[in-house]
Amino acid sequence: MAKTHQYRFCFGPWNFSEGADPYGPPTRPVQTFDWKLAQLKKLGFDAMMFHDDDAVPDIDGKTDAQIRKEAKELKKKLDGEGIAAEMVAPRLWFSPMTVDGAYTNNDPKCRAYAVERSLRCIDIARCLGTDLIVLWLAREGTYLREAKSARRSTELLVAALDKMLAHDPKIRLAIEPKPNEPMDHAYLPTIGHALAIAQLTRDPRRVGALVESAHAILAGLDPSDEMAFAMKFGKLWSLHLNDQNGLKFDQDKPFGSTNLRSAFNQVRVLEEGQYGRRGEYVCFDVHPFRPTKVEHWLAHLDNSRRTFLRLVEKVRTFDQAKASQLIADRDYQALDQLVIEHLLNG
Repeated sequence: MAKTHQYRFCFGPWNFSEGADPYGPPTRPVQTFDWKLAQLKKLGFDAMMFHDDDAVPDIDGKTDAQIRKEAKELKKKLDGEGIAAEMVAPRLWFSPMTVDGAYTNNDPKCRAYAVERSLRCIDIARCLGTDLIVLWLAREGTYLREAKSARRSTELLVAALDKMLAHDPKIRLAIEPKPNEPMDHAYLPTIGHALAIAQLTRDPRRVGALVESAHAILAGLDPSDEMAFAMKFGKLWSLHLNDQNGLKFDQDKPFGSTNLRSAFNQVRVLEEGQYGRRGEYVCFDVHPFRPTKVEHWLAHLDNSRRTFLRLVEKVRTFDQAKASQLIADRDYQALDQLVIEHLLNG
């Protein structure tokens, strides 16, 4: 395992959340995009990920020419700061047109809106210099099994993916699975589902996955296993590292803040698979705790990166020869303690 490998880091403008939740108002003031961009390089990050309307606000009310013009202006701003655009994702869960789903909506007019919005997202990505489109299929599911046909919904998802792939021959689509929230049940809840549906598209080579730690935990799965599975197929194209306290709502806690052992194993899998050597970024989808003061607003991002880098050191200094001997002896109690003491040491 090469010890000189350097990771590149990324976050999105939404990771500076103002503290609002379903039970209370914001606890911090709104900051401008330029302020958020300035913090990125200051913290040692290399790229920013975008929703389409992060890049071009009020996208539905603008012409294609206006969208391209504003996206190109953003590209100049990013270049001036030495920041890359890691990906762009269509935000398909805010519009009144997507109340009952986007690509799988029962209304063909709503499905057409979702596809058209996605094609505009691809145009923005092209202007920003990235070939990666992330699809969080937030409302592709149902609250009632009888309300939609799961078989038909799978067909509609494939049709939408095919239209996106046809729109740009170089674009890659990374599906970000989540089992629930906002929908009761999602149609593509795991990485296995994402990679399976890729095989039904017109170009399976350009359909891959993004693993989010919390989403895997919400599915009752281990994030490191989901990452390893996607990497074996050569389809782990991005990450959202964070943490999660149990099977509840998506918490987006700082990486490693709840389960350090799980975080260690995520980093171990990334190291073993040489993640990042083909240009992939390590992205943190984390939010500050609601009580956080303005003067501590950046700590959750800085801490997540620091934890990741410390765990890289832990992975690279782990006594793998000793671990291999314990595995051969089937002495898993000793192996368990070897990992614990390694994490506790320093």
